[in-house]
Amino acid sequence: MFTGIVEELGEVVHLSDAGGDSAVIAVRGPLVTEDAKHGDSIAVNGVCLTVIDATGGVFTADVMGESLRRTSLGALAAGSPVNLERAATAGTRLGGHLVQGHVDGVGRIISREPAEQWEVLTFSLPPELARYVVEKGSITVDGVSLTVMALTADTFSVGLIPTTLKLTVLGSKSAGDPVNLEVDVIAKYVEKMLGERHA
Repeated sequence: MFTGIVEELGEVVHLSDAGGDSAVIAVRGPLVTEDAKHGDSIAVNGVCLTVIDATGGVFTADVMGESLRRTSLGALAAGSPVNLERAATAGTRLGGHLVQGHVDGVGRIISREPAEQWEVLTFSLPPELARYVVEKGSITVDGVSLTVMALTADTFSVGLIPTTLKLTVLGSKSAGDPVNLEVDVIAKYVEKMLGERHA
């Protein structure tokens, strides 16, 4: 479980084919690796990965084919910046919202509109996710907990403050770039429970 508050802007060291339907990723992140050990969870651009090894400020993790197909991780290369967050603990402040690190789909940046102190980013919204997204609700974009400020049938917009622009990958991405999306899991549970009641 995560909160969607990015701890560190890391860097991909390499993403290598592990043979078959998987890959191994190595990521440099001195902060998130300072107490990391085998078996710990670290979210990379919103994807929960399990640490295989962590030495010298770099951790490695296996990436299953399912994750490569359903997220933007497969598009990363050596040098790519990535958002990093360690799993929450019982004492963690919940500054964002409850994030699982289970990506629901991939959207793309449609536009960036700079303002004096912040920016509005608009993203495409996959049709199968639209019913879970509401105005003023929470959504996770590349592991960043954000509030939806505007919504259409197939897009949503968020406002990014200077800190988010500076400390996450969202500050440097361009129109057309893919982003990992995770909707609020509570909405999915409510839908399932209501569906079962009316079945």
